[in-house]
Amino acid sequence: MTFLDLASLIGIIAGVVVFVFGVASGDYGFAGLHYFFDVPSVIITIFGTLSSVFTSNTIPDFLSGLKSISLIFKSTSDDAKQIIRSILDLSNVARKEGLLALEEASNGLEDPFLKKGVGLIVDGTDPDLVRSILETELVYIESRHKKTIGFWETVAALGPAWGMIGTLIGLILMLQNLADTSSIGPNMAIALITTLYGSLIANWIATPVANKLGAINAKEISMKEVMIEGLLSIQAGENPRLIEEKLKSFLSPSLRASMDEDAGGEA
Repeated sequence: MTFLDLASLIGIIAGVVVFVFGVASGDYGFAGLHYFFDVPSVIITIFGTLSSVFTSNTIPDFLSGLKSISLIFKSTSDDAKQIIRSILDLSNVARKEGLLALEEASNGLEDPFLKKGVGLIVDGTDPDLVRSILETELVYIESRHKKTIGFWETVAALGPAWGMIGTLIGLILMLQNLADTSSIGPNMAIALITTLYGSLIANWIATPVANKLGAINAKEISMKEVMIEGLLSIQAGENPRLIEEKLKSFLSPSLRASMDEDAGGEA
């Protein structure tokens, strides 16, 4: 089950609040906000950044990278404890009814990776080959994730660069007309806006998105490693209790304690 991840939403909104507060705390108050909006600066910074990122990717990768921002607002209810419980349920079925009984037991599984592993076991695939197939898929899953993370890391790197380009353009145009000294201050302020926009792109959006996607990737890869070890243990006919202890080694001490408490409550 997928639900809204409030942490990302709150973080982005908080960034807006902090920015507005910073502007409003100045001499102009909220009226000063209009000084921070300049159409040419928006075009140079945002579209300049996107043009460079577009050049760095294929069209499908570019579109996929932009869409991936939606992932930071999603979270799944599947956690480590639930995955381990699913594996332990499968191990109990295999121990009581045999490996072939796993085919029917796997019908309720939602994770395609875990379901694929069960299918390989039911088909009688050699354990070394099962590990090889699943770990190969894991490598390619992580590779796809890193490409998406790299997309946002590129945005974070190019945003400030285009902000500086916009500032240089503004300074060059300003220096062409120094006769009117009263216009130097306002023109300098406008020139600096692109640097501000570039910094916001990198630090408010791109870098946090890349970090969040990295955390999501690390969690998913870790859970799939748990699945591989659990499935191979089931195939080897290990005792469910031993399988549980083995899989708990992937958990943090707090999650292990939580599982032990849950087990005690069920008893």
